Amino acid sequence: MITIGLDAAALSRVRLAVSPALEALSWLRLAAAGGRHPIFGDPGPSARFALRDPEVRMVAAAVPAGLVGYLPDLLTPSPPVGPPERSWRQQLERIAATSAEETARQFARIEGLDPAVHAAVHSGTFARRAAGALSRFWTAAMADSWSGLRARLDTDLTERAQLMATRGIGALLSTVDPRVGWSGSAIDIAKPYEYPTSLNQLVLTPSALSWPLLLLQLSNPDDAVLHYPASGLGVAERADEDSVARLMGVTRALLLRDLDVPRTTTDLSKRNHLSPATVSYHLSVLHGSGLVAKTREKRSVLYWRTEQGETLR
Repeated sequence: MITIGLDAAALSRVRLAVSPALEALSWLRLAAAGGRHPIFGDPGPSARFALRDPEVRMVAAAVPAGLVGYLPDLLTPSPPVGPPERSWRQQLERIAATSAEETARQFARIEGLDPAVHAAVHSGTFARRAAGALSRFWTAAMADSWSGLRARLDTDLTERAQLMATRGIGALLSTVDPRVGWSGSAIDIAKPYEYPTSLNQLVLTPSALSWPLLLLQLSNPDDAVLHYPASGLGVAERADEDSVARLMGVTRALLLRDLDVPRTTTDLSKRNHLSPATVSYHLSVLHGSGLVAKTREKRSVLYWRTEQGETLR
């Protein structure tokens, strides 16, 4: 369990923002791995074309596979305060301005560093070159589609802001993701290890392209970020619930509707008052039918609806 202490001053500095840097890195890593996003699919030829640039490939090599593992914080600086249209440019400026000493300190935590990344870090040029490479990747692979993606992320921000305005910061922190809880004085995050810490500020950022992962940046208490899966992605028109239940059975229809965010078997069991064995059986059927996808995060397996499942929920 990760326990993040937030005193009154830190709570007053909790804010919501979109991080273009995380979206760019997520898309870049997916393209470099030849993978498909569970909602948005293939990164496409533009992203693969951008990877012909050796410095774009260098940045991709610095990002852990599947974004699982240590991601140097310098590559995903917290979104700045101010007009959102300036966020990407200001994040690039912060990446480029990272000192050689700080860059080396962050990369020292990574074993088996890619030779190109190691050489750039050792020469003190990694941060500046990474910013330039990310800018070129963005122009080639993301600039044309950013407005649509940004609109989806803004929808999540609007819903969270309304929740915070009507029910308070505690309600926001306790409902941002099933793996996150709020005790009244600390954020508890379900992870299979202990990591107590306290922060001076926290930025909550919805993410589409790292979905369904929950990512944390906690090493700097003055620049901490919690990247959570944005809600409402890939939502199609809701089918008639009775028809869906007749098609697949009441229990499977119930579970499918409850997978609007990634959830574990344990979470689904508690929420729907079903035994874990029953949930596991029905999830296996839904997964085999292509209606549900899954991924392992440490010791937990997370399930979520696929695009095909969205059409039936």
